Amino acid sequence: ATPLFAHQGCISEHAQLRLVNGSSRCSGRVEVLHNQKWGTVCDEGWDLQDAGVVCRQLGCGTALSAPGLAEFGEGSDPIWLAEVNCTGTEATLSECRASPWGGKNCTQRKDASVDCSGLTISEHTQLRLVNGPSRCAGRVEVLHDQQWGAVCDRSWDTNDAKVVCRQLACGAVLSVPDKAWFGEGSDPIWLDEINCTGTEASLTECRARLWGDHNCTHEEDAGVVCNPHICNFLHGDRDLRCTGRLEVLHNQQWGTVCDHSWDLRDAEVVCRQLSCGTALLAPGRAQFGEGSDPIWLNDVHCTGTEEAITECRAKPWGVHNCTHGETAGVVCSGNISPDHPKGALCCRN
Repeated sequence: ATPLFAHQGCISEHAQLRLVNGSSRCSGRVEVLHNQKWGTVCDEGWDLQDAGVVCRQLGCGTALSAPGLAEFGEGSDPIWLAEVNCTGTEATLSECRASPWGGKNCTQRKDASVDCSGLTISEHTQLRLVNGPSRCAGRVEVLHDQQWGAVCDRSWDTNDAKVVCRQLACGAVLSVPDKAWFGEGSDPIWLDEINCTGTEASLTECRARLWGDHNCTHEEDAGVVCNPHICNFLHGDRDLRCTGRLEVLHNQQWGTVCDHSWDLRDAEVVCRQLSCGTALLAPGRAQFGEGSDPIWLNDVHCTGTEEAITECRAKPWGVHNCTHGETAGVVCSGNISPDHPKGALCCRN
């Protein structure tokens, strides 16, 4: 048995794991998505530790039982996984060991199931994202002593954001905005100097200062942008995410775009041009690195309906009063299609 990811498995932290035929969302037959098809899990080796990981991953509290023998009915799809062997401490099923995808002889009569307590992580410590374009993007706020409060961005990084996205069942981290990108809160600043490893099931499991102990202002409120449609690959070729520093090709040389006047309408054109869905953010200030090539575009003004960024108004090529510290970026909702011609536009993480 080897880790699931070694066999091109991409069980995401929420959307690609589900429970079927149960009396609630927190009980039922375990199904995983592989090769764009849902399939079941064989009950060989299936136990309470494995079920506990599933319950945690779905925000369903603790495992009450780990039934086998198709307790919640037999599936009709492929049997994707067998001999799953979790220690019980994993944050997601993808971290557990198992036989290769579809490589075990089993029958649907042995489909594995779980019955969880249904007590979600957020019922222990409330967590929410506010002022963003969706429930999976915004300023991070936690509930303590029956009052919502902000999180300071000092030491705030991708590992911390990964825990937030997991806790809210929001998939993978796209961006980790700081400096009150989603506006300043007005409530207490509850947490400061958070230091997560990235594997914790909830933010309160991470090391941090004591509640309310900080030397921050709301100008330093932390934010997160997650995408529930993107899963994290640990092995093999990485998916090309639609987020990063924007670069354009001119005179056979790649160059950056200045963030002067850069906004969501400009980013919307970029996302459309790259077949990347809709624009979630239009970050500036070189959030994805400064770049070292020429600064090709400045003062870009798109209406948002253009098919390509070259159709938008801007200063002439190479005319600018910017530095690489003002490089523009984009955060889009989707992935670049594998067969999409990148043309003269790209995003670099």
